[in-house]
Amino acid sequence: MSNQNEVYEYTFQLFAPYNNGAELIADFNDWKPIEMEKGDDGFFRTTQKLADGTYQYKFNIQSKSWFYEENEVKTIADPYATDIDQETQNSILKLKNGEKIVDEYVWRHDETPLPNNTQIVIYEMHVGDFSGGEADGFTRGKYTDVIAKLDYLAELGINAIELMPLKESPGDFNWGYSPIHYFSPDSSYGSTAELKELIDKCHALGIRVIVDGVYNHANTDTPLTQIDHDYWFRKEGKDPEQNWGPEFDYDKHDENLNVMPARKFICDSIRYWIHEYRIDGIRFDAAKQIDNFDVLGEFVRYSREMASMKPFFTVAEYIPPIPDITEPLGPVESCWNDSFMYILVDYLTGEGFNLEEIKNAVDAKRLGFETGTSVTNYLANHDQNRLFLKLGEKGILDEEAYLRAKLGALILMSAVGVPMLWMGEEFGEYVPMSEESNKINWTLLENERNKDLFNYYKSLIALRKTNAAFFTPNVEFFHEDSENGVLAFRRFDDNANTAVVVLNLSDNDLENYEIANFPADGAWHEWTKNFDVEINENRFISTLKRREGLIFVKS
Repeated sequence: MSNQNEVYEYTFQLFAPYNNGAELIADFNDWKPIEMEKGDDGFFRTTQKLADGTYQYKFNIQSKSWFYEENEVKTIADPYATDIDQETQNSILKLKNGEKIVDEYVWRHDETPLPNNTQIVIYEMHVGDFSGGEADGFTRGKYTDVIAKLDYLAELGINAIELMPLKESPGDFNWGYSPIHYFSPDSSYGSTAELKELIDKCHALGIRVIVDGVYNHANTDTPLTQIDHDYWFRKEGKDPEQNWGPEFDYDKHDENLNVMPARKFICDSIRYWIHEYRIDGIRFDAAKQIDNFDVLGEFVRYSREMASMKPFFTVAEYIPPIPDITEPLGPVESCWNDSFMYILVDYLTGEGFNLEEIKNAVDAKRLGFETGTSVTNYLANHDQNRLFLKLGEKGILDEEAYLRAKLGALILMSAVGVPMLWMGEEFGEYVPMSEESNKINWTLLENERNKDLFNYYKSLIALRKTNAAFFTPNVEFFHEDSENGVLAFRRFDDNANTAVVVLNLSDNDLENYEIANFPADGAWHEWTKNFDVEINENRFISTLKRREGLIFVKS
């Protein structure tokens, strides 16, 4: 047990290699400036004698940024601050036994096995909008609210959540795509310990946690821009049409210190989030704007090295999606697949039926993607309105909307790639996309149709994550009937695991419809309607209902 009166030496440091002067200001010294000394390694340092406790501090730095007067003094937070007081933007330091700590959370579920990348079904969520149900619909959701709904997610069956950006960013409510502090989680969602508890409890349920990494750009108020803007960022953005803030300059090399500053800063942040918060994957936001496969590849290699033996998933937002971004030759494992969404949503909302396009959605190899995880498929995401809203805009309502949503879900879960849901999609949420507070409406689950859709998703997810036929990129189209709108294919692995999918994509019920070349004779079980069939002479004959899919597995 530490002596509360014991005093330790703690060294504050700030990397600012070409700046002329820096000072520490802190509450333990009544905010009186303390001069810092600069070393040959580019760090300003000062060592202070402090007892254990919590302190707030900032730095005064003589800026080298071109938009200030020469050596103009700016007061900044520590770029490596692991906690920020949101109101004052002061850096927070916690000392225990003279050592810096983030909090005193004790991890309990590090040893729980987590699903491999081929097995994951992702649920994308925004922490602030996920909880819902409060009397005040504008109440910001917090980490504890997500914890309270983990049993719901476990019942649904998803085994990975993808959290929209968590790093401290401006204001009290936003999507987080303009980060200021790259080591400090957004305090308006709760404490660092509460975030760890959320991740730990996800792991206890076998749910992996993927976080959104915004590495193309930062907020103009990030401390690095105040220290020496052009040391970390491009002086001007590459594309005025796609500019959301200062863009990291990943080509910049400091020959004197033999460091690439922007790359090192982001790698340091990645390492911190993997070690401190035990995250299981990163979604690289705006990867097309980063426009640097070399640096993305470096981030991915570094992430895997830091994650060590546990599975780690890397997925890029790269629009339009191209195979070159993904392995084996590209930098990341997976790519957000807008193509899947546009093909399926166009078809489901009545824009027309094109069998070859549906095949492209089912089998991304036709578009050049190579592995079972090369694409991450979805019907909607945070940047797109939900399917039910798009159906409603086309006058497709009530029972017809649920019929089409189920067909979309079945294709999503049976296609090659990693399936992803946008929060609320599994029960028919239709609230429009908005960066304002935009809670999902949990009361929809009290309706029979919405609950039925939830159960349908639950059943499909259970099959998708347990049947190894879906873990591969293998797909064989064995029946194509463009005239009647029927497509049948099998998913399979090398160990005789097989699933057969039959789709009636037309607006007509097809009675006594015959499919020849069914993959194998014998007993098969239909998963979604729970019935058995006996296949003889590789012929399947049945009534296929309009806009409906069936999935058969060997009994």
